[in-house]
Amino acid sequence: MALKIVRELCTACGDCEPLCPTQSITAWKGVYRIDAGTCSECEGDGEPGVPQCLDACMEEDCIVPA
Repeated sequence: MALKIVRELCTACGDCEPLCPTQSITAWKGVYRIDAGTCSECEGDGEPGVPQCLDACMEEDCIVPA
């Protein structure tokens, strides 16, 4: 399963982008998006069960399951 960024909640801070081990997070139309085709939810990377973008995002409910 992949994650997605809720466009209406994204502040375009960019904190999540450099942390993504699969480079799935990119700038898109003034905010950020997650490529569901390459997002692994950090499976095998970092702390088990905790996607790195979720730890970095300051906006509650901005990053959710796709």
